[in-house]
Amino acid sequence: MRVYLDHNATTPLRLEARVAMQAAMDVMGNPSSVHAEGRAAKALIERARAQVAALVGCTRAQVIFTSSATEAAALAVAQKDRHGGGFAALPTEHDCMRVWSEVDMPSAFDSAGAFDASAFDAVIGEALVAVSAANSETGVMLPDRSVAARAGAGQAVVCDITQMAGKMPIRFGDTKPAYAILSAHKLGGPKGVGAFINFTADDPTPILRGGGQEMNRRSGTENVIGIAGFGAAAEAAAQDVASGRWDRVAELRNILENALEASAKKTIFVGKGAPRLPNTSCLIAEGWKGETQVMQMDLAGFAISAGSACSSGKVKASTVLRAMGFDEVQASGAIRVSLGLETTKEDVLRFADTWLAKREKHEQRAA
Repeated sequence: MRVYLDHNATTPLRLEARVAMQAAMDVMGNPSSVHAEGRAAKALIERARAQVAALVGCTRAQVIFTSSATEAAALAVAQKDRHGGGFAALPTEHDCMRVWSEVDMPSAFDSAGAFDASAFDAVIGEALVAVSAANSETGVMLPDRSVAARAGAGQAVVCDITQMAGKMPIRFGDTKPAYAILSAHKLGGPKGVGAFINFTADDPTPILRGGGQEMNRRSGTENVIGIAGFGAAAEAAAQDVASGRWDRVAELRNILENALEASAKKTIFVGKGAPRLPNTSCLIAEGWKGETQVMQMDLAGFAISAGSACSSGKVKASTVLRAMGFDEVQASGAIRVSLGLETTKEDVLRFADTWLAKREKHEQRAA
């Protein structure tokens, strides 16, 4: 039986989302139409908007549905003129933010995952700055309230909460970022739908114009089925966070790392001493290519990754790990194991045994 350990790339569709989407398929109206069928479709969107708002901790009016977190990132970048005219992203950011960066920023994270806010200082008042609440490759999180501290210091921030949403409480404090972005399929919703959260008092300048949907902020007929699934998944994910279900996942992550560390002394667990997502382990086996590990473990029945899923197929060292101070060889030997709520102790121990056996064979061949 296969074991899925790549939840940071995408998560299995939740039952709640599946049920909501199946029900939405029977709602035929266009949500912009004023007749009963159109109002029924619109009601599904507004319910989902409230569900996502409750997860994030914002008002319903602040939620703008998009096709993805990538589109939401582009919408955030389009607001840069309101915040100094520039856009800057940390070198550890996801590609959907980093490709837009106009400033060569230093890393705010060292190899241990420690956070240094001084990396932001040079662009206060000059640029909208992108920062992830939790890194998709390493799981390393920003310290609590750090985004609020930057916003309180006059820093305009767009916060990527894609990986944190649905796994950890979202705590911005009294001073929130200007914007946030997230995606449905990272928390048990469908692929192809995301959200842009506008914490500012002004409506964002749209990048898609036309019919004026989403209160004139994002034109294009809404993906009613996907949005309904997003909302249901967000509500279920919020309940999981509140009930502490991810604490068990953190215990499994620790069991996995302890098993690997006991038999593979040279393994580096990135950010192990720093605040991390409860489900994420980024480990480095120096000299053993991450892509090779992924392929060998796939053949053995385990789904893992060598970094962000959006960068799959690109044979290169992790940009995130290089920015954190790891050298080319180390960064090339990294894999990411990301657990889910359905992961079992048997799954992680089977993975550990299989990975250790394959590492031993690799070292024997290399000797």
